[in-house]
Amino acid sequence: MSQYPVFQTKDMPFRRLGNTGLRVPLLSLGGWLTLGGSVKGDPVKEIIQAAFENGINMFDTAEAYAKGNSEIEMGRVIKELGYKRSDLVITTKIFWGLRDGPNDTGLSRKHIIEGTQECLERLQMTYVDVIFAHRHDRTVPMEEIVRAFNYVIEKGWAFYWGTSEWSAQEIEEAYHVAAKLNLIPPIAEQLEHNMFHRERGEKEYAPLYKKYGYGTTIWSPLASGILTGKYNDGIPPDSRFGRELFFKGRGEQLASQEKIAKVKELTKIAESLDSTPTALALAWLAKNTNTSTVILGVTSVPQLLQNLEAIKLLPKITDEHLNKIEEILGNKPAEFPTYGRPLLDKFGRL
Repeated sequence: MSQYPVFQTKDMPFRRLGNTGLRVPLLSLGGWLTLGGSVKGDPVKEIIQAAFENGINMFDTAEAYAKGNSEIEMGRVIKELGYKRSDLVITTKIFWGLRDGPNDTGLSRKHIIEGTQECLERLQMTYVDVIFAHRHDRTVPMEEIVRAFNYVIEKGWAFYWGTSEWSAQEIEEAYHVAAKLNLIPPIAEQLEHNMFHRERGEKEYAPLYKKYGYGTTIWSPLASGILTGKYNDGIPPDSRFGRELFFKGRGEQLASQEKIAKVKELTKIAESLDSTPTALALAWLAKNTNTSTVILGVTSVPQLLQNLEAIKLLPKITDEHLNKIEEILGNKPAEFPTYGRPLLDKFGRL
């Protein structure tokens, strides 16, 4: 057992990932910039153990995270903890390889197959549950991409494949190719979605949810920490914006005064619910029925437990709260125009 108290939410909500039978926890744990990157060794084990004890059994990583070290650390810890593989949902991503050769990156059949094998070696596993195309590769024919991921699944190295930051048009093309060739289509997208980044997740992908039941695994749900409120009074030197090279020099731009003003208003709503802006931002995403799982990025167990407060907050959020949030944000994506023509529902009603 972990040295930390177990968060009282043994009944972690689970949702199907897209139009599949795979159940994933509403909150999952990711390794970008943290596990194997800024966090190494025993703290990684403590975080993963605390996550699992609190209902999180899905762990997400990628070949490029911490130059492969995220997969290595995650695989090592899971093996040391002795978790049964069938009790876990492990996802990784292919695109940015670890070497500079002309075939060590992208989505060629060669890199998808060889890259997947190397991911499994680092994870010390024989398969992952989902393998994502970390970006779309416009230099490779879509048929080659779909055939390669289909091969990976047929070999038993993954159960499903998905996309990450693909356009709706690219995902639609993958579906058409898969249908034409009787191959396996992607099942879910890993996209950036938060209160300040909404257009793709809530508008562009809307037809995909309706047509294919496409799933979503959300990254950057807290807008790189802005929605936690920790940047309300400037950029602390030990924060992500002040510490990590990826964000250095961009903090003032990302945490604009306009956004900070909105976070302060959101904090008032959170406090009225006896909660935090962090939990509110996560619960707001979880309220969206098109959200399959929200990927958390944490550097400590206390931070993980703070994020898990979103589960307790979820049933307290009413339509009134959601309307107040929309008023504060003022950035709800506009619906596709109908050009003055009334639209009827399936019952013939306006």
